[in-house]
Amino acid sequence: MEVQAAFLLPESTGLTHEQAMRAALDHAAYGSRGATPLVGAVLLPLHSGPVVGFHAGAGTAHAEAAALDFARAHGIDTVGATMVVTLEPCSHTGRTGPCTQRIIDAGITHAVIATADPNPTARGGADVLRAAGIAVTTGVLAAESQALNARWLRAVHENRPFITCKIAQSLDGCSAAADGTSQWITGEQARAHAHGIRARVDAIAVGTGTALADNPRLSARPDTTAVTSQPIPVVIGRRPLPPESHLANNPRTITAETIDEALTRLKAAGVEHLLVEGGPRLVSSFIGRDLADELLIYQAPVLLGEGLPSTAGLNVTTLREAHGFTLDGAGAAHPTAHPNPQVLGADVLLRLVPDEKGHHVHRNH
Repeated sequence: MEVQAAFLLPESTGLTHEQAMRAALDHAAYGSRGATPLVGAVLLPLHSGPVVGFHAGAGTAHAEAAALDFARAHGIDTVGATMVVTLEPCSHTGRTGPCTQRIIDAGITHAVIATADPNPTARGGADVLRAAGIAVTTGVLAAESQALNARWLRAVHENRPFITCKIAQSLDGCSAAADGTSQWITGEQARAHAHGIRARVDAIAVGTGTALADNPRLSARPDTTAVTSQPIPVVIGRRPLPPESHLANNPRTITAETIDEALTRLKAAGVEHLLVEGGPRLVSSFIGRDLADELLIYQAPVLLGEGLPSTAGLNVTTLREAHGFTLDGAGAAHPTAHPNPQVLGADVLLRLVPDEKGHHVHRNH
């Protein structure tokens, strides 16, 4: 679905810097979590109403660029304007060009920034703007900005990819029936949606058990979603792949015996967003180590009874050890985006993020 990433803020003239930053934070949540942070920007022209932009996801225009592109397309003069942005503008060329140069070229005279960018390859934009003669104010609603991207910030600090864990399960929390059959628990719409997730991540990981049982390709189906490049297949575990398997015959496949080894190798390979698909014990290992930055649960309306638990191996023995998650508001806030929970045919998708109030749930009742 094509998303309009910038537009005029209705009835919002005369915004203070804090009010503009709150609007930028609200619209930052229109984006999708993953390799890049959620970022919003509000352009305050001298002779026009405010323009808000947001970053829709990796490979799309950054929030500042989206707002400036909208202003240029609609004849809005940006000379002397103020740019309010939730994260320090980047000063490097990655998947897109540097936002600092766009701000300088637009004649912006004041930049208001919530928080610095911790990414070593992107930070330093505030100093670039100051060197160009632009006034820079930092720290406006910094805590709110950091909370919005808490898990992305953590991934950067831990020098690892942002990690999405995916579970497809029955109503009673099983990923397979007692005899091991699992294809297909969810319906076609849910599976097509999952391939859309595959298409936008950098790598997909499974354990050796899944690789041996299913002989997967770990690719995105081009008939269900637009695919510009296929993700890197990753297999984690100590058992070797059969030489005739799809993954053994893919020269891009990365194998590792442990999660730590895999994350180190993936970061060295430039992977910024990892999707962990299975099996249950591998997903549980990521969750148990608090490495699941985002959890996608595709819930099917079936009951499997004595099936294989979708989080087998999580080793929770009492309610006080439960791992807490909450519904993610990112993405669902946009008027044209999918809601959360999201109905996909007969199935329901829950997009969850860890409960940052405490990794484990503690209840007295």
